[in-house]
Amino acid sequence: MVSRWQPKIILTGDRPTGKLHIGHYVGSLKNRVELQNSGDYETFIMIADMQALTDNARDPEKIRHSLIQVALDYLAVGIDPQKSTILVQSQIPALPELTQHYSNLVTVSRLNRNPTVKTEIKQKNFGQSVPVGFAMYPISQAADITAFKATTVPVGDDQEPMLEQTREIVRSFNSIYKENILVEPEGYFPPKGMGRIPGLDGNAKMSKSLGNAIYLSDDADTIQKKVMSMYTDPNHIHVQDPGQVAGNTVFTYLDIFDPDKQKVADLKAEYQHGGLGDVKIKKYLNDVLQAELKPIRDRRHQYESDIAGVYDILKAGSAHANEVANQTLKEVRDAIGINYFG
Repeated sequence: MVSRWQPKIILTGDRPTGKLHIGHYVGSLKNRVELQNSGDYETFIMIADMQALTDNARDPEKIRHSLIQVALDYLAVGIDPQKSTILVQSQIPALPELTQHYSNLVTVSRLNRNPTVKTEIKQKNFGQSVPVGFAMYPISQAADITAFKATTVPVGDDQEPMLEQTREIVRSFNSIYKENILVEPEGYFPPKGMGRIPGLDGNAKMSKSLGNAIYLSDDADTIQKKVMSMYTDPNHIHVQDPGQVAGNTVFTYLDIFDPDKQKVADLKAEYQHGGLGDVKIKKYLNDVLQAELKPIRDRRHQYESDIAGVYDILKAGSAHANEVANQTLKEVRDAIGINYFG
């Protein structure tokens, strides 16, 4: 448990492998803005380019290009550099050294048992060719979290095994070196049912790689075209036919994005009874999404006009993060006994 005297600190972030989509917005970005604005936390938001390179090392340009896109998306949704520290993982030299120290406290068999890693290895079709950096990224993630002494890590439910591995490392380190330096983090999870939204095609996961996403940066015409292509009820052929709401992506999105819950309930009843066409409900969903995403898109355009200013934000955030991480590294070295020269 976190000691009472410790401040509440958040660490969260994303891998820069492309622009962020509305799944990221619902699953994490919205929560981050709310937590940031609550004033209850010191917030560090990391663009995890080193982690992204663990399975993209042969395409570094993808990571370099995506880094600024992710930064723009952060600023567009309301991450405020005056309230949150936005940092770039590769610019924090303390992190790889902390990873090295922690790797001595974790067995290969324990890494191989991590269910999140096992699932992701399967999804990426590595087979027997798993990059070492990818296999040990739970250790790297523990370094990220503990470097800033994060008490709270907003994640999806599927990331709980990663947090538990971090807690194990913290307990091992504090026990072995008799120092209460590292902090055990707790997860902050999205409301039930809000952690993941389906793709446009009805796939359970919205994903860049599957091409079934609405991006925060999509213009109004693109959003409309994507909404009109969305998966509904394949058996709802004629307007007068009764339709299925369960598994119907349009209604799933309305449940998430439309603040008028009574309107959604009425549309569901009409659709199930028969007499409501897919085109009509898609047009309504388009209106709802446009209202939600236009302010985000407008803010993004403002920041896009000053990319040099965005890089300045990242540079300043990384400089502050360096100060914090270097202090943690010093404490870790002192505890181990390897600060030989002061």
